[in-house]
Amino acid sequence: MSGFTLLGLVGVIDFLTGYEYSFSVFYVLPIALIAWASNQRLGFLASLIGAVIWLIAELMSGRSYAHHSSPIWNTLIRSSLFFTVVILLTKIKMLMQRERELARTDYLTSAVNSRYFKEIAQLEMYRIQRYQRPFTIVYFDLDNFKEVNDQFGHFVGDQVLQTVVSTIKKRIRKTDTIARMGGDEFVLLFPETNDKAAKSLTTDLQGYLLTEIQRNHWSITFSMGVLTCQAAPNSIDELVTMADNLMYSAKSDGKSTIKYATYWGNRDHREWQTCVP
Repeated sequence: MSGFTLLGLVGVIDFLTGYEYSFSVFYVLPIALIAWASNQRLGFLASLIGAVIWLIAELMSGRSYAHHSSPIWNTLIRSSLFFTVVILLTKIKMLMQRERELARTDYLTSAVNSRYFKEIAQLEMYRIQRYQRPFTIVYFDLDNFKEVNDQFGHFVGDQVLQTVVSTIKKRIRKTDTIARMGGDEFVLLFPETNDKAAKSLTTDLQGYLLTEIQRNHWSITFSMGVLTCQAAPNSIDELVTMADNLMYSAKSDGKSTIKYATYWGNRDHREWQTCVP
């Protein structure tokens, strides 16, 4: 709306100053604003409106033409210029968005990468400090993944990782996050999820994963460390380290195991363990 309003304002000023003064760049600016802030379709609409406003301003200011087709030609040329600006800007915007996505996403699995996960987790820590709403992170890796890689090759190993991520994405909320931390290690972030919900959720997720893995005849299980935060840890590194330690504790107690813990800040820290066959 600001862009269209500005476009109309430029037309009024163009009319008041007369056709002796060129206002071409001032028409381009609101059109560029509309194209960048919205989409290409609205940018094209703004281009047409801008060209028509420019024509009306010239005609009302008393400009005469040598031939009656001249204003039509000028309007077409101006529209083409505006369309070109819109196409270029929307293309640049799309490339920038794509570059931003690539910088945040693991190229193999389409999970978010560790750097972007830390940004998301930091926001969740800010939120728990303000609203005291719990969240849960799940750190897990794939038991026997190296053996599968060695036996079947890296192509099959890549398929395993992709299958794990795609299976989880089908089972979690849009507000949840799955990130690949490196190799066969992953972390899940569940906002507003307490320990009871976390236990039910991760048990179900592990079951879905095992079913999918067994369907493909891969000898892989999952060891998970599940940390529910009722208070914010001191840093993201501390948060990830606690969940990572839980996962390794679960792995040392036996593969295909989930270990749970709840972080209470300075008040208390309690943990318990559940084994899933």
